[in-house]
Amino acid sequence: MSSYFPKLEDVRKAAITIRQVADITPLTQSIRYSKAYDSNVLLKREDLHRVRSYKIRGAFNKISSLNSEQLVNGVVCASAGNHAQGVAFACNHLGINATIYMPSVTPKQKVEQTKLFGGEWVTVVLEGDTFDDSSNAAMEFCSKNKKTFIHPFDDPKIIEGQATVGLEILEQAKDPIDYVFVAVGGGGLASGLCAVFKTLSPQTKIIGVEPEGAPSMKTSIKKGENTKLEHIDKFIDGASVKRVGDFTFNICKEHLHDMVTVPEGKVCQTILDLYNRDAIVVEPAGALTLSVLDDYKDEIKGKNVVCVVSGSNNDITRTAEIKERALLYGKLKHYFIVRFPQRPGALKQFVAEILGPNDDITHFEYSKKSSKENAPAVVGIELTSPEDLAPLIKRMKDNNFFGEYINDKPDLFQYLI
Repeated sequence: MSSYFPKLEDVRKAAITIRQVADITPLTQSIRYSKAYDSNVLLKREDLHRVRSYKIRGAFNKISSLNSEQLVNGVVCASAGNHAQGVAFACNHLGINATIYMPSVTPKQKVEQTKLFGGEWVTVVLEGDTFDDSSNAAMEFCSKNKKTFIHPFDDPKIIEGQATVGLEILEQAKDPIDYVFVAVGGGGLASGLCAVFKTLSPQTKIIGVEPEGAPSMKTSIKKGENTKLEHIDKFIDGASVKRVGDFTFNICKEHLHDMVTVPEGKVCQTILDLYNRDAIVVEPAGALTLSVLDDYKDEIKGKNVVCVVSGSNNDITRTAEIKERALLYGKLKHYFIVRFPQRPGALKQFVAEILGPNDDITHFEYSKKSSKENAPAVVGIELTSPEDLAPLIKRMKDNNFFGEYINDKPDLFQYLI
């Protein structure tokens, strides 16, 4: 396993194979990001596939490689989103039966899209509360029924399919590429890009980007062995796994120029900016590569930079949480336990004298307890500038309203908010 490295000839074969279902996606300049970083920032728009992510590449390449007996028996996969849709589309196109396991908590939109792409050829099974639960059930079903498991990332044919992104970038780019930023979940796409660029453009630096709350590849590279994380933040679901692949780890540890993480809140702000300023809809994983550019602003100045926009399967019901996380990251949303004196006019005083002229109460939970002198309320306040926080806290303390600031108390924050 450790000796596997994608061959360029196999990637080129994959490129021919996937043409049945995967169009060549655009490589377009972002005027806004190019101006912001004084560089030539190009977006590889993998969000524009029919299944709205690059996952169709690897899924179709893998399924197309199966022998006749495997095709007759059918395939199985486990996924919370993009891989499921890629497998479903591939199986519908090729006329192959598939059983797709998804966690029971998967958003309805993703389940319906998977069924839509798969049609009569796909059966969706909702199993378990987490991806790991779903994956274990899928593997057990696969073994009992002698079906082929289509892994989301840790498979040579999957990696070779994803590697076709790199071929397209090099064919589309007018000038040599200095940097490629790629989102890393299990590592299939990053591994494929490493293989293509090492052979065809070795001067290009490949930067892997993970969510701060799920640094499985970064942790593994740092420790020198593939390491399973005990707990992860699953918000950026398209790039949050507890353990990366063995094939992908061995490739990435040797060939990535750098492996970095980005806070989830910063990714949320990027999602909002892309929508509001560029009319581009991305899922959280799709915004990772643009979110990290601030960390490289000095290095990429005057350079040709490609950011892979990996997908756009975003659920509109998550918009409120995305905005909340962005405000918290930007230090514009703050939560307090406020101790209100139990006297008439206390709330009026708080609004008139404690809040700043542009501060806005966005959350308020209060229950009056007449037996106590002061009663606590959980209050969320949105500011227009991070610098407004310190004066606000001072006014609260000076007037005996301050109880606790809970943004920096994660256990209490999660319990109360």
